Amino acid sequence: MVFLIVSTDGRAMINTEAVLFDIEGVLHVGGVPVPGGTAVVKALQAAGVLFRCVSNTTRSSRAALAAKLEGLGYDIPASSIFTPSVAAVREIRRRGGGPCYLLTTGDLHTDFSAAGIPLGAGEEGTRFVVVGDAGDEFTYESMNRAFRLLLQGADLIALEKDRYWRGAEDLMLSAGPYVTALEYASGARAHLVGKPSPAFFARALDDMGVAPGDAVMVGDDIMTDIGGSKGAGMRAVLVRTGKYDEKFVNQARVVPDAVIDSVASLGEVVRLR
Repeated sequence: MVFLIVSTDGRAMINTEAVLFDIEGVLHVGGVPVPGGTAVVKALQAAGVLFRCVSNTTRSSRAALAAKLEGLGYDIPASSIFTPSVAAVREIRRRGGGPCYLLTTGDLHTDFSAAGIPLGAGEEGTRFVVVGDAGDEFTYESMNRAFRLLLQGADLIALEKDRYWRGAEDLMLSAGPYVTALEYASGARAHLVGKPSPAFFARALDDMGVAPGDAVMVGDDIMTDIGGSKGAGMRAVLVRTGKYDEKFVNQARVVPDAVIDSVASLGEVVRLR
């Protein structure tokens, strides 16, 4: 199946064979489904259109994300969801494995444990410091432990470097500011495995057998989703839900290929050819 993205005046913009969706801020906001989102996903599934979810969420395992989406009315299997934790597991294995200090929250640790990666509280011999959105687990003690491990030679892996995200009530700090603080203090340079890393988008595209130029990203973050996907060779549609902020969009040196009110309006810029 091939979709044609068109502008509001009917002019053809790009052809695409597949769609990548961000989850938080696009399919739901603060645990509340975006109205019309489930209908869009069901329409793509009914038409046999390839799609994957690429999330920078680092508070939940891939299985937990699939279960949450199911509870919100989406039928998206865990195998169709790509998260930074999955990418980090692959990167750690590529480097020969070893114990890691995981600075996150929620059940994300299950993705690492299931892969056989030893997790510790920062013991000597730790090879990797893996940082995601740890929420209230970002304390002086935990940050200082990560800092000392980096000084001892551990590698720093950033699950994501988002500046903020929108929770149920308002904007909230994400992992980016904390990763940057550790880089500044230790002199280490983080290896980013989540968005906007081109390799992260490439894994989802490879899973579908689709080239970057034949896919479109739908996201709410002008830098991470839109800038990241365009940097990976894709086209990008920005939604005005989630963390969307017109001020930041105007300040960014990134231009989306289309801007829509929400994922429910995807039909206004995408149609079957």
